[in-house]
Amino acid sequence: MTDPIRPTDDEARSLARSLLRQARFAALAVNDPDTGAPYVSRIALGMVGGPVSLISALAVHARALAADPACALLVGEPGPKGDALSHPRLTVQAVARFIPRSDPAHEEMAAQYLRDHPKAKLYLVLGDFGFVAFAPQRAFLNGGFGRAFHLTPTDLADPA
Repeated sequence: MTDPIRPTDDEARSLARSLLRQARFAALAVNDPDTGAPYVSRIALGMVGGPVSLISALAVHARALAADPACALLVGEPGPKGDALSHPRLTVQAVARFIPRSDPAHEEMAAQYLRDHPKAKLYLVLGDFGFVAFAPQRAFLNGGFGRAFHLTPTDLADPA
């Protein structure tokens, strides 16, 4: 059987970075702390040095991340035409880290996040909402039919 994974190239890296930058939301996969079963939720997503979200501590996915920070994000939306599976998408396996309001980076993170998600200002003032940063560990790009790639955290980082 032929390996369907292509060697990672600059085009794949660029597409993966673009999918992350353009994403305004993502599917977040976690392990349900009550059952151990997979749980998927939709979250708002922003890029502040890396993928971040503003989530409520009351949400199942917040409790799950507190119990086990291993998670995955899926970004990439089908276009208006054609088979949904022919459009590019990116799965990022990550480790989540809660950013306390006392963290010096919190204020700048909030300012950057609100530029892309201005309505999140309503949630930011609520005490149960806080930022979670997702540190990519590895990623899988499906760039469309026959275009699959494995990526590293370095592949996902914007070039300096």
